[in-house]
Formats: sequence, structure tokens, C-alpha cells
Amino acid sequence: MSVGIAIECDGIGLTYHAKSGTPVEALRRVSFRVAPRRVTAVIGPSGCGKSTLLLIIRGLLAPSAGRVSFVDERTGGIVPTKPRMATVWQGFNLFPWRTVGENIGFGLELGGMSRNERAARMQRSLAMVDLTGFESKYPRQLSGGMRQRVGLARALVMEPEVLLLDEPFGALDAQTRLVLQEQLARIVETSGTTAILVTHSIEEAILLADTVVVMTARPGRIAAEIAVDLPRPRSLATTHVARYSSLFDQIYGLLRDEVVKAMTTEMEIA
Repeated sequence: MSVGIAIECDGIGLTYHAKSGTPVEALRRVSFRVAPRRVTAVIGPSGCGKSTLLLIIRGLLAPSAGRVSFVDERTGGIVPTKPRMATVWQGFNLFPWRTVGENIGFGLELGGMSRNERAARMQRSLAMVDLTGFESKYPRQLSGGMRQRVGLARALVMEPEVLLLDEPFGALDAQTRLVLQEQLARIVETSGTTAILVTHSIEEAILLADTVVVMTARPGRIAAEIAVDLPRPRSLATTHVARYSSLFDQIYGLLRDEVVKAMTTEMEIA
């Protein structure tokens, strides 16, 4: 089993300039810890910096202040190099001219892995998302839900130590979203991967995460960290238990005023 990686965000801040030249503070002193081999959901109103925070953790955006550290769960020390990371975005981002199998194996191909090893890992990833037998299909032949499962398989095939999920089901219909939430819950429960899920959905956060980090309106700060003490495996049936309702009300209570605040200020920055 691979080393479990914890992620520590320490005083992350980000300020950028709007088109008008006005400085905009997107994130302010964001500090929290993502436990190794667990799922942490980040939820907050639109524009609070959730996806920006994910880009900083991924190393695609430099913060104006603070730092991100990756910690080895065995030694408690900071790992000298970045862990293997993979991201699943809301958009499918598949190459239309490549088959499902070729899309999934693209990263491995870039890394110089042999054809046989790529094929074996691609088949394992297809099985994890229940798409065995679809490797020769093209994205245009798949439904939206199936294409997003290909995107998830493309991330899983890299065998990441850290999996980042940015609104992965946001573009799907409600029924497909429910099915894929259950499927993703099963995958993350068994993979041992450290995962961060950015979502607008309280339901999704509770069903998938071990901890929910609630953010304020811009500038994004940490309002609360809530432990999701519901047994696994979780499914749609989980939404009917009393503890789920209690967690939902707690998170919604924290979010409501922040969402109203974000709605009243969203037109101020152009």
C-alpha cells in the first residue's frame, strides 16, 4: 500500500487584480489539515475561492501568502517531493479523437509506460468505474455520466496519492449524479487515497466526505470544520437517517448567511 499523505494548508492567502485594476482578496488566512486516506469536502458560496484553493494545492497557482505542505503519515515529516496527484474537473475534457481506452491511458503514455502495462492499468481503472468493455468507444458515443466516469478512470489510472475533485458531477442531471455519488463513495472508501472534493452540494459533501470544511463568502476563510460521523458505506438511504439531517442542518445554517452575503456582493467586482 502506498504512503498516506496528509495535506496542510497554513495561512493561505491570495489577492489578484480585477480588470479594472482593483485588488481583490480571494482567500484570507486559510488554514486546515486534510487527513491521510480520507475525503475532505470543501463547500462554500459561489466565488469564495474553493476552486482557487484547489489550484493552489495542485501547484497550478502560487498563493500570495502561506504555504501548502504534504506530510508522510508514517513519519510525520514533510515529503521532499510533491506526491502523485490527479484532478477530476467538472468538464469532461476528453479528447474526442481518442477512444475511451486511449483517453484513460494518455497520462501513462506521456510518462513513457509500455503499451502492455498501460493496457493492464487502463483495464483496472475501467473496472473501478464499471465501464469494462467500453475501451474502444469514442466520447461521442457515451452519455454525460459515462464520460465523467471516463474522466474519473483517467485520474485513477495514475494511482494518485492525492485525488482532487472539482465539482465532478456539477454538469450532470440529478439522477445520474446520485448514482455516481454512490459509485465514487465506494471507490474512495477502498482506494486509500487522500481526496479533496470541492462541491456546492451539502448532500454530496455528507455522502462522500469524512470532514466538511465550510468556507465564508469572499474573501474565503474557514468558517468551520465538521466531522461526518456517519458509518460507511453510504448511499441514498443515508439521507434518511436522523444524523444525516442534523449534519445537513448544521452545514446549511453555516452557509446560509454566507450565500446571502455573496449574492449581495457578487456584482461589485468587474
